[in-house]
Amino acid sequence: MKRRTNWEIILDILNEVNAKRKLNKTRIMQGTHLDGRAFQKYFHHLLEEGLIEKNNQDIEFYELTEDGMRLLNKLREVDMMITHSLKH
Repeated sequence: MKRRTNWEIILDILNEVNAKRKLNKTRIMQGTHLDGRAFQKYFHHLLEEGLIEKNNQDIEFYELTEDGMRLLNKLREVDMMITHSLKH
C-alpha cells in the first residue's frame, strides 16, 4: 500500500466525518485506517483549526464545520486534478 501524504490523510479524515454522520473518534480512526498515534496528531490539529467540532449532545460525535466543508471541497478538487493528470 502506498504511503499517504499529509493532505491525503486530512482528506480521508474529513471525508470520513462528512460521509458518516455521528461517528465517535474510534470509528473515525478505524474508517481512516490510521494507528492511534497518527490519528490523534491529525485529529487534534483539525479540532484546533476549527475544521471539525465535537457535538455535545447525549453521545459524543464529531462533525465538519463550515470551514471544514470548504477545505474538504478544495482537497477533493486537488485530488481529482492530480488523479486526472496521472492518467494522461
